[in-house]
Amino acid sequence: MLIAVAGATGRLGNHLVKVLEERGHGVVPISRTHGLDLMTGVGLDKALTGVDAVIDAATGPSPDEAEATAFFTTATRNLQEAAHANGVARMLVVSIVGIDRWIDGYGAAKLKQEQVALSGPVPTRILRATQFHEFVGELLDWGTQGEIGSVSSMRTQLVAARSVAETSANLIAAPSWTAQDGPALEIGGPRPENLVDAATLLAAKRGRPAKVEIVAPEHDVYAAADKDALLPGPGAILAGPTFADWLDTAEV
Repeated sequence: MLIAVAGATGRLGNHLVKVLEERGHGVVPISRTHGLDLMTGVGLDKALTGVDAVIDAATGPSPDEAEATAFFTTATRNLQEAAHANGVARMLVVSIVGIDRWIDGYGAAKLKQEQVALSGPVPTRILRATQFHEFVGELLDWGTQGEIGSVSSMRTQLVAARSVAETSANLIAAPSWTAQDGPALEIGGPRPENLVDAATLLAAKRGRPAKVEIVAPEHDVYAAADKDALLPGPGAILAGPTFADWLDTAEV
């Protein structure tokens, strides 16, 4: 298959490109680095010529709800329209576990993206993933001041981006494709983990910061979510490695 990957240079997109190429698929990378702009639609029509399927792994440029919503709704419509015009048969949108239990913020913007994608002309499925192992480092960086790192106490089933890429590749290349009618598919790591515990392990490997603690509620991006909102449901796909096993070999 010839598969386009939106957000091809991102945390997940990089893995998607590698996994798809390893499996013998042709890949069309879509990103600003490749001269393609999802917000304006510039270059999309040409890029999607002859493409069989699209995986949308693009991420918003801002955690602000209004900015993220504007990005996701516009980019998704542009991608759907260009894909439909070129006869693309299927699309997979990678989203986030628990966004239907958030009332605002980035999660609310992602939920609107799902709605736009599912209402588009190209048959679409949604794969919701828990937070990536790789995301812990970003959270720790954002919340570190001096020798103190602050992260949310939220529980999640951290999952490797590579594992999400492998599952996405399985889904997009499945022999049959049925547009999503019920709940989104979910993927998570092998077990629930606490972000503070994961960040503490990461800080120990990095040698900084000296201490990791729970972030103040007013600075917690997950404060609006239910305490178990980031955990996948009972029917989720579970994929290893655990965060600790991943950290053993990761370059952080």
